Amino acid sequence: MSKTTEKPNKNNAHMLSVAPMMDWTDRHCRHFHRQFTRRAMLYTEMVTAAAVIHGPRDRLLGHGAAEHPVALQLGGSDPAELAQAVRLAVPYGYDEINLNVGCPSDRVQSGCFGAVLMERPALVAECVAAMIGESPVPVTVKCRIGVDDQVPEQVLPAFIDQIAQAGVRHVIIHARKAWLQGLSPKENREIPPLDYPLVLAMKAAFPQLTICINGGVTTLAQAKDLLDQGLDGVMVGRAAYHDPGAVLLGADALWGDDFAPDAVQVIDAMRPYIAGHLAEGGRLHQITRHMLGLFAGQPGARGWRRVLSEGATRPGAGLDLLDRALEAVQARAA
Repeated sequence: MSKTTEKPNKNNAHMLSVAPMMDWTDRHCRHFHRQFTRRAMLYTEMVTAAAVIHGPRDRLLGHGAAEHPVALQLGGSDPAELAQAVRLAVPYGYDEINLNVGCPSDRVQSGCFGAVLMERPALVAECVAAMIGESPVPVTVKCRIGVDDQVPEQVLPAFIDQIAQAGVRHVIIHARKAWLQGLSPKENREIPPLDYPLVLAMKAAFPQLTICINGGVTTLAQAKDLLDQGLDGVMVGRAAYHDPGAVLLGADALWGDDFAPDAVQVIDAMRPYIAGHLAEGGRLHQITRHMLGLFAGQPGARGWRRVLSEGATRPGAGLDLLDRALEAVQARAA
């Protein structure tokens, strides 16, 4: 019998989390998001099990202490390979290991993992059981409500039941189908309709599990509403990247925490991190590309983006450029 992960806790970090996003949620992005919230769970980009085993492990798995709570998302479909990847990841001290059963990209499908695994729940159950056997922290699953011509009302509860029997106690459900043929990954995030009632029904059907929802949430008010309807957590995606203030500023109030920095305080908190990165030979744009949406929808936002976009890639760009970008915002706000 597989051991199980921890019991759900309504007051845990998953009440609000930032989704794993390829090419976006790297360690610099996570450090930036952490300046908004001390409580929300952050996720890595998806890393394949094969990459963990054979690739540059420190570069793929390294993260800063300030990022916690932080989860590692793995991709794969071979139980033994995933178990080995988990074993190798344990020393890095992640707070959770997540299995990707939701990504619809062609590259992921060709490796038989991601959303295509919605068609193979028994294999997913084998994978998570093997992962749980190697992990001292919770192993979770992020999935879709179904793929292609599957009937979500039928396949989703059966899928959740099977992985729960394997020991999973926490499922994050992207409330859209994935179409494995005919839609691009971007279209798969936008075209299939959202089905929030189905995810709410899964919480009612599996009250013993932590059920979180992903998809279409763009404001903190939306997240609060979904929590009020009984879900254990809300995962925000691209909104946290393009307009982080709308979903992350003041988010810690969900936990009764009054930590609520404003945008300028977030910038000031980033300065030591940026200085350290530059001192190690890093480039400014590697960090500031994640900060372009900080003033989204506010006067001066265009100037902020322009100064950073045009200047941060130049050799020698430093904190003075950040000051000039902030001045462009403040000049408009005056």
